[in-house]
Formats: sequence, structure tokens, C-alpha cells
Amino acid sequence: MNITRRSALKSSAVLAAGAALSRFPSLRAADAAGRKLRVAVVGLGRGLSLVRTLLTLPDVEIAYIAEVDPNRLAAGAKTISAKSSGGCGTVTDFRRILEDKTVDAIFIAMPNFWHTPAALLAMQAGKHVYVEKPGSQNPHEAELIVAAQKKYGRVVQMGNQRRTWMKEAIEALHGGVIGRTRFGRAFYYNDTTKRGAVGKNARRAPADLDWNLWQGPVPDDGQRDMKSYVHYDWHWLWHWGNGELGNNGVHCLDILRWGLRADYAERITYLGNRYWFEDEQETPDTGTAVYDFGEKGGCEWVQSSCHPRLADAPRAEIMFYGEGGTMGINFDRDSWTLFDPAGKEVSRGRGKGGGDAAHIGNFLDAVRGNARLNSPIEEGQKSTMMCHLGNIAYRTSTVVRCDPTTGKLIENPAGEKLWQRESYRNGFEPKI
Repeated sequence: MNITRRSALKSSAVLAAGAALSRFPSLRAADAAGRKLRVAVVGLGRGLSLVRTLLTLPDVEIAYIAEVDPNRLAAGAKTISAKSSGGCGTVTDFRRILEDKTVDAIFIAMPNFWHTPAALLAMQAGKHVYVEKPGSQNPHEAELIVAAQKKYGRVVQMGNQRRTWMKEAIEALHGGVIGRTRFGRAFYYNDTTKRGAVGKNARRAPADLDWNLWQGPVPDDGQRDMKSYVHYDWHWLWHWGNGELGNNGVHCLDILRWGLRADYAERITYLGNRYWFEDEQETPDTGTAVYDFGEKGGCEWVQSSCHPRLADAPRAEIMFYGEGGTMGINFDRDSWTLFDPAGKEVSRGRGKGGGDAAHIGNFLDAVRGNARLNSPIEEGQKSTMMCHLGNIAYRTSTVVRCDPTTGKLIENPAGEKLWQRESYRNGFEPKI
């Protein structure tokens, strides 16, 4: 456990306080509205943005940061020390943080395959959890994280920030501004050549990265040296990642499902391919995922990850089509435009927005008992399941049929084989 001397002395004091508080659960911070919260951030890629946001919020202290890459860990510590005179604990193995009973909440920004295993460990240690999207790497883990939240009774929010940013837009939609909504569409256009192609010119992991902890629950696939895919390109390999559908698609799919007031789709398909580059990426760079919710309507997510399609840029990031017109939720993500049935713009609206601070603030307020979560994990995982089921459809070349009340597959033996990981590394198996 790599902790500076100053933070170690500070930690000793709070550990003693935590030991006393643990004998009186009613005095825990989660039960005291307005009390300052002590949190930890695990994973300092996306997590560094979470750190910067947390530093702007009142009544919250970053007690620890954890990262297996020493360069990222140092960058995180520098960011905090520049804003906070007290600094914080710096830890390679996040599991050591769980021993500190004064830590109220864990922010998980590790790779997807760590999301559920880490969240389960945190909940079992009595911590509240903010887990970045998608929150699970496969359908079985989606079930596990929801079951764990119900068992341990922790506050668990997923980092699908549009649930906070687009709240007013969906309230207007549900209020009937375009009549009954029949269909929705969302778009993700980008140029991933700026990130570098998988297996070609990929930045290898630094020599002193703790590879055992980075790999964590995922066994070797027997084919690749994964050190070539740290810290990002693991997304495009099925053994580790969820492709673009689980990377960026989950944000829009969540809003589409929310707008349609739906839970699980009845039929799902996802067609596309790896069209733009010849490399080791397994997941599609171009495709369309389509979801049929029966009488509640349908939606699709249109993806072009390696071509920005500037010639046909859509009017908005998310479109809803209703009996009385169309709503476009704009690319700034906290405003919307209404169009009449002829496609003429008739009005605009804007929500409160607030960026990451609003979504994280909602989580912290819920931990204090002052608010309801905007994206409780059970609701978040219904949207993540759209990604998992879409990927199953792609990998099995089928139209996946599901029970619309549970999300379970119907008569799909090939898909059942992809429902969960075959095995986990010893000592890292997720358990409730």
C-alpha cells in the first residue's frame, strides 16, 4: 500500500475514528444528512475527470486514489495536492481502501471487466458505489451487481450522466410535447484513427504497471499479450471489452429506453462489421443496433466509429418521433428542439445541465439521504443489457428474442454461451 507519510498519519487518525463509529452504525456518514463524505476514486483514466469534479464539490473529501499505473497515480496525486492542502492516500491495490471504515463511497472507473467485481467488494465492505458505465461486462455480471445492491442495501449509481443532464427533456417528452412516442434514433459518429489502431502503434503498458491487478478477474485468452492494449484498446476485444456499443452506445440507448418508458426489448439485432482498418479489433466499427419493444415502440443506434460522416451530420444526438411531431435532444445534451410533423422547428427548451458535477452531486446527495438517485444501478443495468444483448445478436448473427419482463433470452443456445464468462482468475471471482 503506497501511502505518503502525511496521508498515513492522517489515515491512522481516521481509522481510529472509524473503529469507534463501526460500533454505532447509526452514526455512519450515510445516515447523517449534510455530513462531509470521504470517498475514494479507483482507476485514473476516466477517474481523473471524476477527481477534478469531486474537488469542486462541497462537503466531500477524496481520502484515497487507486491506480495500477504509477504514472497515472502520480498524476492523480499531483492534481489533488494542487487543490487540497491535505493531499490523499495513494494506493496501488484498491482493496486496501476497503479496510478503512471511514470511507463512505467508492468511485469505480476501472476497465469494464472490473466494474462488477470491484462494486461487489465495495458493497460487501459497506461502501456506497458510483460505477462508471457500463457497470458490467456481460449479462451475468449485470444480474450480479443488481442482486448485490439489493442484498447489501448500498446506494449504487451508474455513471450514465445523461440521466441527469437530459432529465428535463424526457420530462417534456413524457408530458406529451410530441404526442405518443413511437420510435427513437441516436447517432454516434467519430474518427477513431486518432486513438491508434489495435495492435499497431499501440502504447504498451509501462514496465512498472501492476499487471496482476490490471488483469484482475479476467484469465488470459491464450492468444494475445494484453500489455499492448493498455489503457484503452481492450475495448475492442470481446474477451475484455464490449465494443463501441458498450463504450459510447450505452449513453444514448439509456435515453432511448427511458424516453420509450420501456424495460427490456422483445427483439434485438445488431449488424455491421470492421470496415475501415485491417487490425486485431474484433468489435464492429460501423453498424446499427435495432430494438423492438413491442407496443411501447422501437429504437435504433447508428454507429460510425471510424468515419465522422460530416456530410450527413444529424440534427441532434437523439431523436424521438411521435404522433404530433419530433423531439431532437441536441449534442450539447441539456437542450432540445421540437419539430412539427412537417419537420419545421417550432420551439426549443433547455434543462439544468450541470455536467459531471450534477450527476456526481446527485449520488452524493443520495448517500446523505437528501435525494433520490437519477440512475440507480438496477435501472442503469437495464440499459446496459441492451448493449449486452445487441453484442450477442452481432456475435451469433441472430435476431435475439427476449422476455420483455426479465431480459432473458428465448430459444437461443448460441447466445446462452455468451451470457457469462466461462471462468475467472483464482481469487478474483465475483461473489455475493
